[in-house]
Amino acid sequence: NAMAYTQILFAKEKHIATITLNRPEKMNAYSETMVHEILAALALTRDDDDVRAIIITGAGRGFCSGGEVSADYQYPERYRGHRLESMLEMRENFHQLVRFLWRFDKPVLAAVNGPAVAGGLTLALSCDFRLAAQSAKLGDTSLRVALMPDEGGAWIFPRIMGLPNALKMSLFSEVYSASKAKELGLVHEVTPDDNLMPLVREWAEKLAAGPPISMRITKRMMYKQTQMDLDNALEDAALGTLVTNYCDDVREGVRAFHEKRPPVFKGR
Repeated sequence: NAMAYTQILFAKEKHIATITLNRPEKMNAYSETMVHEILAALALTRDDDDVRAIIITGAGRGFCSGGEVSADYQYPERYRGHRLESMLEMRENFHQLVRFLWRFDKPVLAAVNGPAVAGGLTLALSCDFRLAAQSAKLGDTSLRVALMPDEGGAWIFPRIMGLPNALKMSLFSEVYSASKAKELGLVHEVTPDDNLMPLVREWAEKLAAGPPISMRITKRMMYKQTQMDLDNALEDAALGTLVTNYCDDVREGVRAFHEKRPPVFKGR
């Protein structure tokens, strides 16, 4: 129920769901409430076969500026005063979001409309595709306030941009222009600000038109198989064919190929 959300916006249209972080006055810094609302919205899209692609973006001028660091910030009351409060708070909140996105099998696109720094960069890099507005900035500012990339960035940054670049970004607290971020592999495309959402929507529509079952299995295979040796990866692929090769979508794809028309995939 979209009316239940207080810190995100949720919309669905033509097989595409859009989650908008909605704390523009704080450059969409994440809070416990926001994280749990994103998780709830993602769970809805996971369970809704009509949703085939998901867009995550930010309201206003920012994508996500990381965690809340306002002067009056306190840990949620149930952790406060516990010797492990910071660990428990991270483990039960933002870490759950990162874990969900890395295990999620539907394609997720980040529309980086403004600053995506620290945990905000981790959130963007946890999506499968990142498209950035020309004015966007991306980087890791954690050490500027003596924090560290504890949201998962220390694992994710080197995998996306390589260890030398990740170390330089985090230890020097560097923030990059969108074009430099593309050079470093942090984003796939950079586009003028007013073209960002039309371009992201175009990508999402292409993904949504694909065969949903095969796409979901392919995504999971690629994520899983980065942790496998070749023999296990090939066995994993062979097992996957027991699902994909018997789908109605395969028969539709073959018919469309011979009839020289675009296929209409229904996820069956």
